[in-house]
Amino acid sequence: MESLDETPGERVRLSKLMAGRGLCSRREADGLIERGWVFVDGERVSELGVRVSPQARVTLSPEARRLQGGRMTVVLHKPVSYVSGQPEPGYRPAVGLIRADTQFHGAGTRRFQPGMLKGLAPAGRLDIDSTGLLVLTQDGRIARQLIGGDGAVEKEYLVRVAGRLAENGLALLNHGLELDGRKLRPAQVEWINRDQLRFVLREGRKRQIRRMCELVGLRVTGLKRVRIGGVYLGDLPSGQWRFLGENESFV
Repeated sequence: MESLDETPGERVRLSKLMAGRGLCSRREADGLIERGWVFVDGERVSELGVRVSPQARVTLSPEARRLQGGRMTVVLHKPVSYVSGQPEPGYRPAVGLIRADTQFHGAGTRRFQPGMLKGLAPAGRLDIDSTGLLVLTQDGRIARQLIGGDGAVEKEYLVRVAGRLAENGLALLNHGLELDGRKLRPAQVEWINRDQLRFVLREGRKRQIRRMCELVGLRVTGLKRVRIGGVYLGDLPSGQWRFLGENESFV
């Protein structure tokens, strides 16, 4: 979540305050303000660029809450060779798997409609050669939870490796490595069998796990994300997706 560096006496843009509190993204905030759906200390605000006290009470109109409630979030089991974000030559974007014929049907699930794809985008990334849980959403609040950079949401991976682990390698994987000149946050890393590790991270540097393993003498041969916060991959088949459950939460 975006941090607010202003001191109590300074005023901050309303859209930044809303994003920092997790109400929506800054771009979404501007849209809600323009519609007159935002109230500051009980007063309607409809002018963009307005600055308010960092301690202001900000509320949304019923129309804004209904709009947010109708936004779709899905959980996809991404296979190898699909990219999370923009398509790359020779690879297909993961959003292309969100179709009626790939929906995993459980009791009481909604049915996919093509119009649901508008504005649907990945909240975070998963490498081309990695598999597992990928979240796609139309909801800026959820996107900020997962890619806001504050480390509030754990991500769990099962990682198959080959090679010879350095003598203090497991300790270094848990804490002590750095990438690109920056120290990594503490992680939880443990063996679960002779060639597989379990990683729990609170950050997501590019190809982080693979690079961490290389630093301690290991080579990743398979990587699968199985959990993001309180949402699990479970028995969702590879290449299929489902709607985020009403009782599921990432934080």
